[in-house]
Amino acid sequence: MNIYKALNEMIEYIENNLEEKIDYNRLAKFLGVNTYTLQRIFSLLTNISLAEYIRKRRLTIAGSTLYNDNAKVMDIAIKYQYENATSFSRAFEQFHGIKPSQVTKESKLKVFPRITFEEKESKTEEIPYEIIEKNEITLYGLYIPTTEETIEYDAPRFFQEVRNKYYDKYGEIPYAMVSYEDESRLHCNAYWVMYEKEIKEFTKIVIPQSKWLVFKIPNQNAKDIHDTSQTFYNSFLPSCQFNLSDIPELEYYHDDITEFLVPII
Repeated sequence: MNIYKALNEMIEYIENNLEEKIDYNRLAKFLGVNTYTLQRIFSLLTNISLAEYIRKRRLTIAGSTLYNDNAKVMDIAIKYQYENATSFSRAFEQFHGIKPSQVTKESKLKVFPRITFEEKESKTEEIPYEIIEKNEITLYGLYIPTTEETIEYDAPRFFQEVRNKYYDKYGEIPYAMVSYEDESRLHCNAYWVMYEKEIKEFTKIVIPQSKWLVFKIPNQNAKDIHDTSQTFYNSFLPSCQFNLSDIPELEYYHDDITEFLVPII
């Protein structure tokens, strides 16, 4: 399956149904995955969540409709799936910079363009992986706030700081994890390092029983770990049809290697 062709077909469906309630289950069928995986793939490829894309496309069309047709604000609000004129007006002003009641032929409005995916296939290297099952894991960790822009530097620095401080007491750090602001996982907000042994002054984290995709990195180099995660997000995930779980991905360090663990259903 050419995933980019499937995504373009999905975008066409969205465009034709902006005036209707859009069923994410219907959208997920274009890619043959579940709705959670669909949203992850979409946000990773476009750097915008699927919900935000649909919202901005609706507000774009709503703006041109008000400009061209002199329609009633309440009618446009209902047409584009807003519960009332107040919520529509708030969203419209946030996007366009003016209230919908203020739109005239002199108004300057914004357009959020329709996304188009390049459909040509590209050659990539093989990406080896395994599938394993793990029982529930209880971990105890510390974290540092971070962002997409700084995590590449924050993570190895924080890891080394914690290791230096607690190595004599707790030994090597076996796990690390990145947490995100919302389920679209566009913006990370923290990097965690975690031990398997109980440490009462640390935060307790329970990782549910799950199946995992395992990508093995033959070292524990921060850059190689980061590159592997980017390869997964940018190449592997859009090319496979595994359904992801909403459990966070893990890094597992042992025997001088790193396992990048991705939970699946």
